[in-house]
Amino acid sequence: MSERRWFGMSMTRLVMLGAGVLVLALLAWRWSSESHGATTAGANDAKGASQIIPVEVVSATRADVPVYLEGLGTVQAFYTVTITPRVDGTLQKVDFVEGQTVQQGALLAQIDPRPYQAALDQATATKLKDAAQRVSAQHDLERFLELAPNDLASKQTVDDQRALVAQLDAQLKADQAAIDNARTQLEYTNITSPIEGRTGIRLIDPGNNVHASDTAGIVVVTQVQPIAVIFTLPEESLPEMSAALAAGPVTVEARSRDEKTLLDHGTVSLLDNQIDQSTGTIRVKATFANASNTLWPGEFVNAKVLTRTEKNALTIPSSAVQRGAGGMFTYVLKPDSTVEARPLKIAGEEGQRSVVASGLQPGERVVINNQYRLQAGARVQATPGRAS
Repeated sequence: MSERRWFGMSMTRLVMLGAGVLVLALLAWRWSSESHGATTAGANDAKGASQIIPVEVVSATRADVPVYLEGLGTVQAFYTVTITPRVDGTLQKVDFVEGQTVQQGALLAQIDPRPYQAALDQATATKLKDAAQRVSAQHDLERFLELAPNDLASKQTVDDQRALVAQLDAQLKADQAAIDNARTQLEYTNITSPIEGRTGIRLIDPGNNVHASDTAGIVVVTQVQPIAVIFTLPEESLPEMSAALAAGPVTVEARSRDEKTLLDHGTVSLLDNQIDQSTGTIRVKATFANASNTLWPGEFVNAKVLTRTEKNALTIPSSAVQRGAGGMFTYVLKPDSTVEARPLKIAGEEGQRSVVASGLQPGERVVINNQYRLQAGARVQATPGRAS
């Protein structure tokens, strides 16, 4: 009897205990569900807020856009002259400073003139002697002519005297030629600059013997004002260049290799008369005033040739143009603050602006940053950007 009561009481307690546990489990599940729901709702709200992507937009506008052709070029001196001696002798002095700008005809160096002065004096004396002989021969001829009518001078004598006078006349001309040559040789001892330009490093010092056969020279003079730039363009550019030259002078910009510095403005002088078949390029020569000496012989520069100007072209910043599998496109801002991926056809690029041939209308706003976070239909928060 006691065992049953004890057993019955145990079953009752077990049932009550199980009911209590069940109630607690239900309460815990409800609380957990409510908490999870609140957390999920908050996360969804935060996720929705994070999907609004901040971007900058710029309107497509019309403008006149210059069209350039670009090529890599080398600066060349307009004239380059290696100053060499034209006579043999001792180099007495050098009258220039290395790196100095010299005028045409300026004295650069002098060779010992004494041997050449002596040769000139000798040639002059020879002419004076022959001139005196010619005077004497002329007087004899005149006397023979006076005696001939009276048969006091034979015809043979008169003819011989005439020939002697003519011979002395020819000798005087030869003497004058010798004088001119000696004077020229003497002038060659003063070495002058044939052009206006800048001297380089001195190649020989005073006191050395120099010869007319020397090829190294004394100094190299280069004309740097004006100066030339030789650059190449693809052969496909020939029709455009020819049309531009036919319309008038074609301007050229010489820029540094990094494109950051404008060195000078010039004009195209000529197109080479043939295309280099090994590279498919044509050489172009441009002339620059180089007033500030910003261009230097041997320097590499980027040449930009202005061939024409696109009038009233539709442009957008180049940063708005994206390249995808289907070609070029841009993200266009729609009225509902979402973006659309719009295919584009680009007609050209100048600086940081791109010319749009088709795909946009004036006034449409394009995204210029954060494109890597965008896709078609993405919601954005747009702020006005600064056009390049």
